[in-house]
Amino acid sequence: MKEVILIKLGEVVLKGLNRRSFEDVLLRNIRRRITPLGGFDVREIQSTVYVTPHDGADIADAEEKIAKVFGIAAYSRACETQKEIHAICESAANYLHKELLGAKTFKVECKRSDKKFPLNSPQICTEVGAYLLERFPNLKVDVNEPEYTVRVEVRDFAAYVHGNSLRGAGGIPVGTGGKAAILISGGIDSPVAAWMMARRGVELTAVHFASPPYTSERAEQKVADLLRSVGEYAGRMTMFTVPFAKVQEEIMAKCPEELFTVIMRRFMMRAAEQIAERERCGALITGESLGQVASQTLQAIACTDEAAHMPVFRPLIGMDKVDIIALAHRIGTYDLSILPYEDCCTVFTPRHPRTRPALKFVLQAEEALDADALLEDCLSHVKITQIHPNR
Repeated sequence: MKEVILIKLGEVVLKGLNRRSFEDVLLRNIRRRITPLGGFDVREIQSTVYVTPHDGADIADAEEKIAKVFGIAAYSRACETQKEIHAICESAANYLHKELLGAKTFKVECKRSDKKFPLNSPQICTEVGAYLLERFPNLKVDVNEPEYTVRVEVRDFAAYVHGNSLRGAGGIPVGTGGKAAILISGGIDSPVAAWMMARRGVELTAVHFASPPYTSERAEQKVADLLRSVGEYAGRMTMFTVPFAKVQEEIMAKCPEELFTVIMRRFMMRAAEQIAERERCGALITGESLGQVASQTLQAIACTDEAAHMPVFRPLIGMDKVDIIALAHRIGTYDLSILPYEDCCTVFTPRHPRTRPALKFVLQAEEALDADALLEDCLSHVKITQIHPNR
């Protein structure tokens, strides 16, 4: 029995004259994810991608990887069979045997793109349904709310039988939406923000701020692990770790305590922007949500953005914490995010941060700092780590 994976394209099908370029990137991303699992043929015909394993290739692991490729609306493992009605009926009974034994009601759906096939779609459904009723006495037909749906696709070169399709990761293929730098901490929010922008086709570069000796190597490793988890969807990326303790010490020593957080965020923006420019990124990404903490008020965000010239994307800006946590659970980053390792944003927290800072006072406070020298020093000691998705 020959088994394949059928992939249905998502938003890509809505593209116009550049649709082919989106499809090419998607096929390349699929091949990159599953190649380590063995040999596969990957081809796209009539808005469906066919993934056919070579001998010895692990189709179960390939299915797991495909579930996390952006640009896919749905996918299913299917049995390829001859375009002959008796072969289709037998394949449905044999391939879906376990599922059909466990169901009480079912229906058959058919798509026939090969119009030369002698039976039309309703006739195919009737023939397959009758055959399955004879083979499985436990079944009854329910076309409205069946427990299980048998799907038959008659294509130009073969017929395919499968059960319910599984939901794909959605979005558009990574690499079609430009490149941006995500300011990544060890918290819950920024990995979710990274995932959301990758889902819109953005290729990610990561910038992490560490503050040794106030933060530990385990805190930095936690961030790398979070990026690997995000990388199961977003693919490979580079992580730039910026030593930030000296900058924070200078701000704390020379600036008003209530403005510490917003001035720190401004320095992060400047440093991340310089790295982003070197990496040919077109934007910065943060995990901020409006009003969640003192540095995420409208006034504080406006002061922060003034320090950067690039666009700053905040995909979580209108979400509440419950929604963000739910998404972190879904993408597999939550358990890592709550590991108790301090990040640089929490080790110098002011007692009473200014929630509505005025830019003119922030700029006045920064005059006490040699901003260019501080940035040059921390950026000259950046650590670079290549992040590969979890295997």
